[in-house]
Amino acid sequence: MNRRAFTTAIVLAGLAGLCMASSASAQAQEFGSPELIAGAKAEGKLVFYTANFAEVEQQVIKAFNKRFPEIKVEMVRAPGGQLITRVKTEAAAGKLIADVVDHSDRALMSDLIDMFQDYAPPNAADYNPDAQISPKLWPRATLVWSIAYNTELVKNPPKTWMDLTKPEYDKLTGQVFAQSGGTTWTRIMFERQVLGEDYWAKQASTHPVLYPSGAPMADSLVRGEVAMGPLLYNAIYPKQKDGAPIKIFFPPEGAPVNPYASGIPKTAAHPNAAKLFLNWCLSKEGQTFMIKELGNLTSLKDPPVYPEGFDPKVVKVWYPRFDEYVKLHGPWVADWDKIFGYRQ
Repeated sequence: MNRRAFTTAIVLAGLAGLCMASSASAQAQEFGSPELIAGAKAEGKLVFYTANFAEVEQQVIKAFNKRFPEIKVEMVRAPGGQLITRVKTEAAAGKLIADVVDHSDRALMSDLIDMFQDYAPPNAADYNPDAQISPKLWPRATLVWSIAYNTELVKNPPKTWMDLTKPEYDKLTGQVFAQSGGTTWTRIMFERQVLGEDYWAKQASTHPVLYPSGAPMADSLVRGEVAMGPLLYNAIYPKQKDGAPIKIFFPPEGAPVNPYASGIPKTAAHPNAAKLFLNWCLSKEGQTFMIKELGNLTSLKDPPVYPEGFDPKVVKVWYPRFDEYVKLHGPWVADWDKIFGYRQ
């Protein structure tokens, strides 16, 4: 090899080394330090408590494992109130096995803040502070409300939130009841504060079928047992992707958004794996996956992408004020129950 060729080879090898180092550095910056990633792989697992839909979180875990196949995620899914009760009971007995707790109701999580360790993802500064209630808890998932309808049953579909109060839709709509959890509480706050104090009464006059959560309502909508209604986008979007005769839209009056609160308990047995899992979920890669594949929004200040059909120039995102989210819950849910004739 002549001197020029030798020099060129050395330069190319150096550039390749720099690219590899840069790539490794970028991954470390996005997901955590090499020491954290090595520690997570050594732990090999984490226990993930969530109030989100099981089938949704299974997709998230699968995507995380494409990046980090060495780490097994054991998921425990329960409705919001049951999950909080389980966390409190296990913690009181010194038997909390969760490495990550992920919950839709930030008010319920605010009572448990002292239970969580200090944690922040590498891109912490990129997140909207309005989506957080504590530096220890992060909006891993940000869910958005939409309206969906069965195209085989509805020939004159609704176009707005107010349309759901039309007499022609009597006994055709579904509704998740107010006590379901934090995401539903966000929606009914929006309805009363943005659509008017009489909105619930107008809606109740159409005699909607009440459901305990979005999952059974989404199934009923696909089966044609109800024709339309408000649903979390991530509860119905996967069914539309699978070919169900469903149309989904974001009404122009606004899109109520509910950021989750996710944190790592001080008692976590697999803290490195827990941090790496949350780091990935909160990274641009993780958030992009949850937006494009699951239909989430994001609490990143600069969203990398939006869900299919969501135009931020047309639809305004609506966050509840957290002080009102806590203060108004009891009396307003009682009002809702009375208006809709719901008894627990």
